[in-house]
Amino acid sequence: MKILLIQPAKPPKALGGEDFSVFEPLALEYLAAGVAADHEVRILDLRLDPDLDTVLSGYQPEVVGLTAYTVHVNTVKRLCRHIKAHNPEIATVVGGHHATVMPEDFYTPFIDVIIAGEGVFPFREVVNRLDKGLPLAPVPGAIPLDHGGVLLQQSEEGFELDALPFPRRDLTPAYRKSYFSEWMRPLASIRTSKGCHFRCQFCALWKLTGGRYLTRKPECIVEELGTIREPYVFFADDESLLDTQRMAALADLIRRAGINKRYFLYGRSDTIARHPELLEQWKNIGLERVFVGLEFMRDADLKLIRKGSTVENNEKALKILKGLGLDIWPMFMVRPEFDRRDFADLRKRCLGLDLSFIGFSVLTPLPGTDLYQEVKDRLITDNYDYFDFFHTLLPTTLPLPDFYRELADLFKRSRSLKNQIRLMRKYRLRELPALFKAYGQLMGRLKTLAQNYAV
Repeated sequence: MKILLIQPAKPPKALGGEDFSVFEPLALEYLAAGVAADHEVRILDLRLDPDLDTVLSGYQPEVVGLTAYTVHVNTVKRLCRHIKAHNPEIATVVGGHHATVMPEDFYTPFIDVIIAGEGVFPFREVVNRLDKGLPLAPVPGAIPLDHGGVLLQQSEEGFELDALPFPRRDLTPAYRKSYFSEWMRPLASIRTSKGCHFRCQFCALWKLTGGRYLTRKPECIVEELGTIREPYVFFADDESLLDTQRMAALADLIRRAGINKRYFLYGRSDTIARHPELLEQWKNIGLERVFVGLEFMRDADLKLIRKGSTVENNEKALKILKGLGLDIWPMFMVRPEFDRRDFADLRKRCLGLDLSFIGFSVLTPLPGTDLYQEVKDRLITDNYDYFDFFHTLLPTTLPLPDFYRELADLFKRSRSLKNQIRLMRKYRLRELPALFKAYGQLMGRLKTLAQNYAV
C-alpha cells in the first residue's frame, strides 16, 4: 500500500510554534518505521511544504495518517475533509496527543480510524488489515463509532520504549536542514524517555503513562545517536533528567563512543539543584542548552499548580547552569489573574536574572489535564486554534488589550540590551534578518491578540 504521513502546520491564528522552532516529525518517523517493508511510505511536513494537493495527485496514497496536538485539531479535521473530497477511498487515520486525551473530538465521517495511545504497533496492524481487506473490529481495543469509523484505544501496560524500531529519518531528507530551534540548526530529535513522576496540574503527560517514567536503555540510545548526522540533537522527552543514574551512564557511554554532538534537553530545576555533577558531566560531552520550566517566581503560585518544586530550587538551578556556561532557556507562566503589579514584579525579577533569553506563556488548561477539568466551565473560548499558550482561555483581571500589552512588554523588557545582543551573537549573520522579522511579528501580534476574541 501507499501510505502518506502528514505533519500539520499550526493554524494561522495560533502564535508561536514553527515561528521560532521546527522539530523533526519524530512521531511520524516512528510510525513509518513500524510499517512492514512491503508498503511504501512518504512523509509530508506541511510546516515546510504546504502543497498537499500535488502530493495527493502525484503519489496517490491509499492511507493517510495525521498527528495532532490540541492546537492542530481543527486543522487536522479540515485536512481529512479535504483528503476525502480528493478521493473518498483514501483511509484517514488520526493519532497523537489530542487523539489520546480526547478522541471524541475526531468523531467525524471524514476520519476512519482514531488511535489513542502509542501508535506504532496499532498503525501497523491497521495498515496490514486494510491491505488485506480485513475488518478492524477484531483488533484489541477497537471500538466501533456511530459514524462508521473505529477508535483504537491502546493500553500501555507493560509497554517498553526499546521495543520500538529506530525512526525512519531517511524519509525526511528534503526537510532535515530546515529543522531547528533558534540558532541550533540543523537539529535532529531523539526520544530517550516518556512520562514523569510528578503531577503538575497543567500537564497531561504523566497521565499518559499512569505516572510511570519509561526509559530507554543507554546502549540503545547511543546506537541511535550513531546514526544521526546533524550536529545538534534535541532530546524530545517529557523530562530528560529524572533518572539521574541512567543519564550519568548515558553520558559515559556517549563519551566512550566518541560521539561529538551538541545537545538540548529538558530538566526540572529541583533535579538540577540536587545534581550539579550530572549537568557538569553532560556539559563535558556536548550539552549546550537546557530548557527549564521555572513557571513562577512565587512559591504560592508554584504550589497552586502542584509543580513540586520551589523558588529556591529555581535560583539554585540557574546558578549551577550559569556556572557551567550552559545556555539557559527558562520558561515562566503568566496567570490570567495577573494585574499590572504582578507583571511589573515579574519584569523586575527577570531583569535581575541576567539571562540572554526568557520565554513566557499564558497558563493554559489543556484537555487531559487536571487544570482543564477544574476550569472548563469558565473557558472564554473553546476554539482549539487558540490553545497555543499565548491566547488566554480564561477571563483576565486586566482588560484583554491591557493584558496583552503587558505580556508584550514582558518579552521586550525582561532582558537588558547587553543580554539581547549576547543572544544575537549565537546566530549566523545571514539568520538575523529572519530573527528580527519573526520577533517583530510576534510583538505586533501579541498586542492585538485581544481582537481575536471578538471574531
